[in-house]
Amino acid sequence: MTNNIKTFGELKASGYVSQGIKDELRKNLRKKIAKGQNVFEGVWGFENTVIPELERAILSRHNINLLGLRGQAKTRLARLMVNLLDEWIPVVEGSEINDDPFNPISRYAKELLAEKGDDTPISWLHRDERFYEKLATPDVTVADLIGDIDPIKAANLKLSYADDRVIHFGMIPRANRCIFVINELPDLQARIQVALFNILQEGDIQIRGFKVRMNLDLQFVFTANPEDYTNRGSIVTPLKDRIGSQILTHYPETIKIARTITEQEARLDGRQSEEIHVPSLAKDLLEQIGFEARDSEFIDYKSGVSARMSITAFENLLSTAERRALKAGQEKTTVRLSDFMGIIPAITGKVELVYEGEQEGAAAVAEILLGSAVKTLFGEYFPKIEKLEKNKEQGPFQEIVDWFFNESGLELTDDATDRVYQKELDKIIPLKQLIQKYQPDTPKEDLFFMKEFILWGLSEYKKLSKDRFSEGYQFKDPFGSYISKL
Repeated sequence: MTNNIKTFGELKASGYVSQGIKDELRKNLRKKIAKGQNVFEGVWGFENTVIPELERAILSRHNINLLGLRGQAKTRLARLMVNLLDEWIPVVEGSEINDDPFNPISRYAKELLAEKGDDTPISWLHRDERFYEKLATPDVTVADLIGDIDPIKAANLKLSYADDRVIHFGMIPRANRCIFVINELPDLQARIQVALFNILQEGDIQIRGFKVRMNLDLQFVFTANPEDYTNRGSIVTPLKDRIGSQILTHYPETIKIARTITEQEARLDGRQSEEIHVPSLAKDLLEQIGFEARDSEFIDYKSGVSARMSITAFENLLSTAERRALKAGQEKTTVRLSDFMGIIPAITGKVELVYEGEQEGAAAVAEILLGSAVKTLFGEYFPKIEKLEKNKEQGPFQEIVDWFFNESGLELTDDATDRVYQKELDKIIPLKQLIQKYQPDTPKEDLFFMKEFILWGLSEYKKLSKDRFSEGYQFKDPFGSYISKL
């Protein structure tokens, strides 16, 4: 159709039926739902919560506000709505605002159609070009969004400022027949939000005293953090009233979903994927850090902990292992728990600390989160360690503790080769026995990560001491050094 139809007359003869963008989205969504197709590919964890609400809003022809903390795929959902648009739509050729030839709204399109009639030239607009996005910042003006008088145009065309042809249209009129997204709506000044009232409700716009009656055809999608996130601003009540559906987004509810998102979004070099093995437990541990952060007393829960934290942390984790392997002259390696120290920069830049967290320091809070994640997962793999144990009862970890009591300890350096690293862990025979008893299905390639995980877990439960030195970690019996001095 796009190759054959070049004029308005040919378009009418083809039987093409014009429709508004909200009807277009509704029509195509109905088809996809009936066929059981997934509209929002690549968005995980919203299947039974956010996506049904979003589909109901589209079927209801509503403008939409996606409300949620940062890193909850709000903008991604809006961008994926483009897939519900028709692949091509006809526009009056040369129109600044994508005029529908059947329903022209600009002076240019109306005059051109009146002059040429069925010979009016038609161009075709692809759905990928029908998405407009604006980040709301305090410096956004009405002129940016709606338009203003253009003195240069007035001078070139020799028109007075009283002529509506001197108007320069802003982003919203230029997004006619498109999806228009305003991100972080509360950041938009109240007076700018007020300027959106008529566009959402009546469809007309006002520019510098011109009352331009333009029945704009738009699908608005707004995104916002909850209003209590900061004192930066809020959505004015009359604007809320004009937004059809407000949909609450949320973070992944399980580690499995979080892992899927991280693995999908992480930007890895092909060689990292081939040369660095990441144990399944390491991936779970990485995601658990995010869950711990969202419940931490040191982090402002109102600001949220973005899914981007896990994504960048995963990238850092692999880069840490890659750097270590390169220094050791190894072609392949496996992630170690000590490599998790490399993700601290990815954590400290993604969380907002409360007063207590500031007192601890960002890096210290990151290490606390790592320790908490180890402690949480440890109980899922091995018997729970009670705070108070019976004196005569031999616990499942006693042989490991006894090994450290009798030995001077164990040092694991950050840059040790895999051979040295494995040799050190193999010294502790009870580690292997514990894994065989409680985690017999541990893959061979994950075995040494599991051994190190046990040591970290025991240190979190105060069964061992773990000390960081400049080149790595040292594990000891917490009381052995004290008793040896007596």
